[in-house]
Amino acid sequence: MSSSVAEQLLRELHASLTQRKRPEDVARLIQELHAARGTTLDVATGAALAAAAEHSLSNLWHGYTSMLEDFARPVGAQRQLARATSLFASVSELPVSAGDDPDQIEAVIRRAGEEIGRAYGQNHFAADRLNRAARTAAGLGEMSKRQYNKRFRLLRRMEAKLARLIHQHHCREVTMTGKGALAHTLSYELFAADADSAAFIAYLTARGYMRSVFTNGRQRQVYDEVAEALFNRLRAAPERACWYAVAHAYPTTEVLARVSDQDLTRLLVRWNQVLRQVADLLEGIWNRRPLERNTMIVRRGDDSTTWNQAAQSWNTARAHWLALLEELGQYEILDRFCPGKVPRLMAADVVGWHSMSGGEDGSGDGLHPDTHVWAELPLPWKVLRGEEECPRSLVEAVCLRHRVDPVARAWTGPRPTAKAVAFRRTPELVHGVAVADPLLASVLRSAGVYSGKGMRAAAQE
Repeated sequence: MSSSVAEQLLRELHASLTQRKRPEDVARLIQELHAARGTTLDVATGAALAAAAEHSLSNLWHGYTSMLEDFARPVGAQRQLARATSLFASVSELPVSAGDDPDQIEAVIRRAGEEIGRAYGQNHFAADRLNRAARTAAGLGEMSKRQYNKRFRLLRRMEAKLARLIHQHHCREVTMTGKGALAHTLSYELFAADADSAAFIAYLTARGYMRSVFTNGRQRQVYDEVAEALFNRLRAAPERACWYAVAHAYPTTEVLARVSDQDLTRLLVRWNQVLRQVADLLEGIWNRRPLERNTMIVRRGDDSTTWNQAAQSWNTARAHWLALLEELGQYEILDRFCPGKVPRLMAADVVGWHSMSGGEDGSGDGLHPDTHVWAELPLPWKVLRGEEECPRSLVEAVCLRHRVDPVARAWTGPRPTAKAVAFRRTPELVHGVAVADPLLASVLRSAGVYSGKGMRAAAQE
């Protein structure tokens, strides 16, 4: 195969960092990449990739998965931009992609607002509209009140749409960060600097993007024997590997030791920014409706989806931040500043299921052991702003009181390096419940099975 085919496959792997492809399909792309490059794989890597790729969609008779292969994307403002084009002379025809770009949408709102004497942010329908005299003074004397109001209302709605779009883009970014760290931010040039590094990052990220399963046990571990085989190729030729790129997704001591202090500092700064952005999101949810902090059991009206996405992103960012601090030897920071982890909201039935099985810590209350520690520590966003202190000594004392190991549970240090688990194929999930057949999964999802709501009438007939 030619080098152009190899580059195309690398670009597909890079694109997968912002998608939700099954790990089996990423393994198949990696196989094809090595074939295109004429790479001779060692026996262990070849066997591991073959075992995973055997279940890729291209190797299955139906070639179909019932699950979306992308993260939910915000609905753009294409319709509003098309309407603005017809109403405002200064707004020219725009490509479809402009409806997904907040900067272009804002530029249109500002440019169109100048036509009717409206400044950006003037949205009050009573106070900010121009009366007849003001419209005449602004050169709009020939425009009827009805036509003026139509344009004013459109720009008002477009600003509201823009705010929602920015929020949804942020939530999508938060979700990817929680599951795949900073892999989705890698440029193609950095990602493709070394093919073996790219293969490891793409596969590990696909594993991280897998959906949670409805269970009373632990979720599936990300690092499996396929990832281990791919990582061993980096160990075998460390001088070729792009360790800085790998550190975006896999910040173990072994990886970070091969990254320069300058690049480690760059990563530390980025994770500091993520922590502050996610803290703002968590605080916003908390202020709208404080959660049941002692149990973290979801109640009607709680925004559990956004909270859980933000909590996972916070914990991922915090784990990477701690790993970088340790590698840079900045232990004294944690002595003064050690914000805690944030638990996810749990459904009452799942907590009850855990309780029946004794719970993870043997307490029998069904709560995650970290919940009790979280409930006693200062809220993380207050710690970041310096409103409350949370030194390492406080975290250790609270952990000790609740019989939680602060090191093993990553309260005062980075996550322990995981050992590889056996590869298992990706299940078809319907609301977290595994279903053997993807076609059956589509039918069950359409019928509303496992949704917690009544089955749809059409499906019952």
